[in-house]
Amino acid sequence: MISGEEAERLKDIEHRLLSMSVNATRSATCIVDAEGHLIYVNDGFVRLLGYAREEVIGQSPLIFFASDTRAKTYAQQVLEKLFGGQSNEISALISKRNGQRLWLHVSSTPVFDHQGKVENIVIVLTDITRTKLHEVLQDKIIGALLKEASLESVLTLLCQEIEHIAPEVAVSILSVDPAGILHPLASPGLPTDYSRAIEGLSIGPAKGSCGTAAYRGEPVLVTDIHHDPLWAEFRALAKLSGFQACWSVPVRNGAGRVAATFALYFRECRGPDPLHMHLVTAGIHLCMLALEREEARQSIRRMAFYDALTGLPNRNFLLAQAERILLEVAEEQAELAVLFVDLDRFKQVNDALGHASGDELLQVMAQRLRSVLRESDIVGRLSGDEFVLVLPRMNATQVTTFLERLMMILSVPATIAGTAVVVSASIGISLFPEDGRDMESLLHCADIAMYQAKRVERGSFSFFLEEMNKIAQERLMLETALRKALAGDGLHLVYQPQVDLRSGRLVGAEALARWVHPTLDHIAPSRFIPLAEECGLINALSQWVLREACEQLALWRREGLVVPSLSINLSPINFHNRNLAELIDRQLQLCDLQPRDLCVEVTEGVLLSSSAGTEQTIRDLHALGVRLAIDDFGTGYSSLGYLRRLPISELKLDKSFVDDLERDASCRALSESVIGIGKGLCLPVVAEGIEHAAQRDILMAQGYEVGQGYFFSIPLPSKAFAQWVMAHEAGFRAEVAGEVRDS
Repeated sequence: MISGEEAERLKDIEHRLLSMSVNATRSATCIVDAEGHLIYVNDGFVRLLGYAREEVIGQSPLIFFASDTRAKTYAQQVLEKLFGGQSNEISALISKRNGQRLWLHVSSTPVFDHQGKVENIVIVLTDITRTKLHEVLQDKIIGALLKEASLESVLTLLCQEIEHIAPEVAVSILSVDPAGILHPLASPGLPTDYSRAIEGLSIGPAKGSCGTAAYRGEPVLVTDIHHDPLWAEFRALAKLSGFQACWSVPVRNGAGRVAATFALYFRECRGPDPLHMHLVTAGIHLCMLALEREEARQSIRRMAFYDALTGLPNRNFLLAQAERILLEVAEEQAELAVLFVDLDRFKQVNDALGHASGDELLQVMAQRLRSVLRESDIVGRLSGDEFVLVLPRMNATQVTTFLERLMMILSVPATIAGTAVVVSASIGISLFPEDGRDMESLLHCADIAMYQAKRVERGSFSFFLEEMNKIAQERLMLETALRKALAGDGLHLVYQPQVDLRSGRLVGAEALARWVHPTLDHIAPSRFIPLAEECGLINALSQWVLREACEQLALWRREGLVVPSLSINLSPINFHNRNLAELIDRQLQLCDLQPRDLCVEVTEGVLLSSSAGTEQTIRDLHALGVRLAIDDFGTGYSSLGYLRRLPISELKLDKSFVDDLERDASCRALSESVIGIGKGLCLPVVAEGIEHAAQRDILMAQGYEVGQGYFFSIPLPSKAFAQWVMAHEAGFRAEVAGEVRDS
């Protein structure tokens, strides 16, 4: 039997062996007796919490929760359960001897004596600060993000949670815009005056901790603000707020740009401890998440409400803003103007310089529109080259003054792709309340007025008048009817002979489009062709004319009718189509015709709007072998230089010069000048609109060889034209036969 003394010796050996074993582990371990006092701590405990053994032996483990009453109460409840015989595992924020807090995993196991009573409690502590900080902060911040809290709310919550974990710091989050300007996002622990003073500061090499960190793109620690040169400019501000140290870390967005700074302020001269480093690491990650979420929200907002190219409000957002402004001015019984702005000849810039240059021009024009606005005004882009301005509290007189300035600004040449581009704008104006009481009505009226301005003179403006509405409704009706006519058989061609003025022989014919409306009867080409240009139907109309003319010429040829060639009229807009020559070539081949069988007539307008693309199309037609005639020559304002530069095949003297040849010497002088230009450039000149023999004789005397007009024949439908040709040829042969007999 072992004596008591021997038993004590063995027990002592057991304790020493147990102590050595526990000390050998890396985990912090302590033992509590039945009275709730610490009776043992191992070396890992001393290393982890920084207490000497003699400082804690005999103390309650609750001393480690002294700074947190709520946590201390919870720990007391856990201890009571342990003495009740229940094992327990918790996560707890515990203070080290130096005041630093750690998140620890606390695993507690009761030890029972031979009577089954709790004799001791063995507690094992594991440092989980890094993971727990992320977990705790992440749970709260992600929760706020999921609830769609605002960016300010989320970041303020993040700052408050970190300040709760580390009360000795004040947290600040600043955004850094692309221009390098600082803006406070969240700083609940900083005085309001301090945050206000930071707003709008530039980053730089000596701009405190945050401005310098953003500038350098790396963390900046200042442990003594009052003596560090980085804070020279802001030292007084920090002193008033009671801060003596600051550690700031840049926060980069997904593109790698410094988008924010995350800073800890201290009220004593010091640097961050490991807990602070963990907090900042977790904080930066969550801050970046919040910023990315906000950026995504703003991106969605921009896509939903703003035009991606110009950054202006889109149609929906513009109308919503405008309706709000309308309510305000209606309550004030004030006036309001809506301006519908359409850039003239924008498509030609696109065709000449490319779509990228067209986009750049739209951006320039959008910025110019912004530059003339008052704070209360709004501008938006509807689509393409159309913009709308809403000007509250502005009457007609004030709008006119505003427009003079606007037109001047818009007409300034813009350098696009190295080219000086001049673009005018046609503007329509409607006024509240006389032209409408809601935005849709005002926009409709301004649109109508804009088209009126464009018809009268491009680069001008027009106020809405009620009679314009009637014109617009008629125009819409005609547009619908023209679409149906193109799809059905509402259009047809007529043909006017072109004859040799001396011999009278047929040298060609001009195909002219005609439209007979079911109820309005004949619609003049001067009416429906501009309409087709305005509503985007001109390409379809021109292709129809090309197809019908080629098929008719091919049919006449098969029937043995001699028609040397046909001329068709194209719009200047058709020449913006880079594939025009290819399209014509394909149609000629389908009809088994030669390029020399076709002449394309176009007005001088195509040269007024000449661009690299247009000129290339003209050269492509020439290379194909199709002749190009300038219709209504002498009525435009373009430079005659194009006659030398471009492969023009013939000129056509406009009817307006022929009408008064017998009575007006100036008309005779002009017609003589035109034939002189033609002869000088070796270009044939066709005289249009000859109605009397006297006109023909004058033109012949001046040297004109080919003409057309009512003197020879009115434009005729295909069958009547064929009969005219046969009769004309029969008469011509009879005349020749008579001359032979006489000789």
